[in-house]
Amino acid sequence: MEDYLQGCRVALQESRPIHVVLGNEACDLDSMVSALALAFYLAKTTEAEEVFVPVLNIKRSELPLRGDNVFFLQKTHIPESLLIFRDEIDLHTLQQAGQLTLILVDHHVLPKSDAALEEAVAEVLDHRPIDQKHCPRCHVSVELVGSCATLVAERILQGAPEILDRQTAALLHGAIILDCVNMDPKIGKATLKDNQYVENLEALFPNLPKRNDIFDSLQKAKFDVSGLTTEQMLRKDQKTISRQGTKVAISAIYMDLEVCGVLERSHAPSLKLTPAPSIHPNLQTYLQGNTQVSRKKLLPLLQEALSAYFDSTNIPSGQPETEGVSREQVDKELDRAGNSLIPGLSQDEEEPPLPPTPMNSLVDECPLDQGLPKFSAEVIFEKCSQISLSESTTASRSKK
Repeated sequence: MEDYLQGCRVALQESRPIHVVLGNEACDLDSMVSALALAFYLAKTTEAEEVFVPVLNIKRSELPLRGDNVFFLQKTHIPESLLIFRDEIDLHTLQQAGQLTLILVDHHVLPKSDAALEEAVAEVLDHRPIDQKHCPRCHVSVELVGSCATLVAERILQGAPEILDRQTAALLHGAIILDCVNMDPKIGKATLKDNQYVENLEALFPNLPKRNDIFDSLQKAKFDVSGLTTEQMLRKDQKTISRQGTKVAISAIYMDLEVCGVLERSHAPSLKLTPAPSIHPNLQTYLQGNTQVSRKKLLPLLQEALSAYFDSTNIPSGQPETEGVSREQVDKELDRAGNSLIPGLSQDEEEPPLPPTPMNSLVDECPLDQGLPKFSAEVIFEKCSQISLSESTTASRSKK
């Protein structure tokens, strides 16, 4: 598989017709594996000098959002650098030049943005009900099994079992197990054919990972958000609908949001929080009764809570830890993030030292708790006049 993928990148540099095996826009594990394995099979079994290239139907920058994909590529020793992503190949230009043939796998309906590519679709291999209104007019092979990788495994084992290596078998085996929820009969997602081809793969390669081990590892990696930015977490499992030019996005965050509880229970310092109304059900807001607690005093509390959370988060079995990142670096980054919350300060600057608080100002209540002092327009005008007169006198003495 690795040698084949290296050849695909070389082929893209040549001006020649290309057969692209394109997965769906979600690019889940089943779609990725199905595209890789089917393209590999077609390339190995086609006598003519034709080029079959698997394309992942997302931008390369979006791969980290698919934690199970990243984990499984590492597990099967397939470098991400060898993969070809949608933003690295111009399908529309190839289509216009008459050099594109498309094979859709794990989907059979192209989005509106790719409507012009429908004429290039030569084959469909899918495992979901057909949408008759939008299905391409080509050879369509659809069977309602639990995983599309099962159909790819069937084609390989029936057509050319001799080309199947352990690496490709491991990809298919893991994708089927994850998509069929570890072949659990209580869930009922796995069909007889799914079970059959998992067993066939295990018979051919007895040293494949145990089902429970690979399922648990992939499941943990799928919902792992460690290392993702806030934007990446919101985009990780985002679903979007569009009506009349208006888009609505729905995101899911796979982690417990416990910082709120830490703030509510805090006694050192005590924030005296009172829940405030919020128009968003998943957004908690508070009125802070103890106004003496500044953000600078609050940051260590949040840092401790985040550190405790990271300590309790286990890295999925078999997944290597992030190289070159120590706990001290994590704490430093948290400090930098805290500084970025303070207006006017860059991440590389430290908060300017504050003057010592006078002893007589250490009171239990803020002087402004009872409202602002009452000033009349006359008093303010008189005060401004005094300041102006004082500045004029000082300037005159300087000239002398």
